[in-house]
Amino acid sequence: MKKMIYGLFFGDSITYGEYDGVFGGWVDILKRYALQQFHEGKNELILFNLGIGGETTEGLLKRMPYELAARNSAEGNIIFIAYGANDLAKKGGIHMVNPDQFRSNINEAVHHAKQYAHDIYLVNILPVSQKIDGIESAAGKLRTNEEILVYNQILKDTASEHSLHYVDFYTAVLEDKEILLSDDGVHPNEKGYGIMAETAIPIIEKYL
Repeated sequence: MKKMIYGLFFGDSITYGEYDGVFGGWVDILKRYALQQFHEGKNELILFNLGIGGETTEGLLKRMPYELAARNSAEGNIIFIAYGANDLAKKGGIHMVNPDQFRSNINEAVHHAKQYAHDIYLVNILPVSQKIDGIESAAGKLRTNEEILVYNQILKDTASEHSLHYVDFYTAVLEDKEILLSDDGVHPNEKGYGIMAETAIPIIEKYL
């Protein structure tokens, strides 16, 4: 008997797939893959891209309980939480969300997710290009690779504390980041999103 499982992807513009005019980002690649597998006789895995550009964990906590309640499959859910790239950005020298608050927010998000899913995936933050490391963007945001490591450690520790899965996109793109990131140095280009999807496909295959 086939199952219908929902996959909910919470995140920012990198979850949404911004800057990828070819494939629509890593979550959309997974959506098409899951649909193709369903047509070949596998379980129905319905993926919801819930990424919002510019969002931090503060925004996530405001909407997460409602989004979860609205998309809840009786046959099972998997939840991906992909935040930090905006949280760690500094505006006027101040973090959008400081590390302690980020840790607290991620813990609260995990608490919400556990009410709907056994399988929760914390997704780490991509490195930024050398050319924008420590340089303020046109939008007034400043990011550093040093801080990315700090926030990724928080995500890794949280995954370990709660026995969650940890998705390491950071390592997948690190070596070739200068050719996998778009011109803004933050978002992947279509090649970068392709690498992310390749990393994530084995995860969703377990549910098909």
